Amino acid sequence: MSGLDFAAWSRDVAGRTEAALAELLPTAQVAPARLHDAMRYSTLGGGKRVRAMLVFAAGEMAGADPQRLRIPAAAVEMIHAYSLIHDDLPCMDDDVLRRGKPTCHVEFDEATALLAGDALQSLAFQVMAEHELAEPATQVAMIQQLALATGPRGMAGGQAIDLESVGKPLTLPELEYMHILKTGALIRAAVMLGAHCGTLPGDGFGRLDRYAKRIGLAFQVVDDVLDEEGDSSTLGKTAGKDLAANKPTYTTLMGLPQAKAFAHELLDDALASLEPFGEGARRLRELAAFIVHRER
Repeated sequence: MSGLDFAAWSRDVAGRTEAALAELLPTAQVAPARLHDAMRYSTLGGGKRVRAMLVFAAGEMAGADPQRLRIPAAAVEMIHAYSLIHDDLPCMDDDVLRRGKPTCHVEFDEATALLAGDALQSLAFQVMAEHELAEPATQVAMIQQLALATGPRGMAGGQAIDLESVGKPLTLPELEYMHILKTGALIRAAVMLGAHCGTLPGDGFGRLDRYAKRIGLAFQVVDDVLDEEGDSSTLGKTAGKDLAANKPTYTTLMGLPQAKAFAHELLDDALASLEPFGEGARRLRELAAFIVHRER
């Protein structure tokens, strides 16, 4: 895939990930059919697959077998889909639009959506455990990292802080901590899972982790900018939702111009972390630029 331009490469990765998900997800012809249908509805045929691309980009740099990379790529996309289903529930953000179509609880029902999210989360760990990805000790550490990114020290913890923060003033360090957990933890895990399917020399994993932390935070800053500037038809989700819900965001705390400048500072820092990797980090550089410059 090294000879492809970024657009072609990203389509290739999305196709590989979609195929892996279609294979790994239970079919709607198997009971309980409604649950399986909801899982596939929320996971297949949508999304930018940024987390999957990060798995493949880091793995490519580390010399990993692409056939191995499709498993953690699918796993992080299952986790991401689960988190979106639960985020959209009436007891959370109560949203009706996701990836340009009705949210899972609108298309099916609230109870089915809750179970679909639960099932996607557990299936992600099942596929990570069932397939040979690395040496046994490394694979256990990979599963542990995905668990950390998902639980109280990751997305669940960040979402809890987010719910507690509605209508309350947060400092920038408090906002950053929330998003390191809520958004950044899974992005960081995606990068490191891909890298651990291969090998890196010296301080390679440390540098890659710094890159992942910066890009994870930049992703959220840009999300906040797009929530204020974008429209629902372009974003595929309800625009202005956070502002209407009186949630603290980077744009409300810093102002729109400063938030945009901060995203570019994070991009520069992330790219600096990749300098020793040379051409091998090409896809990670392209992804960093894509994350910061995207329009949805």
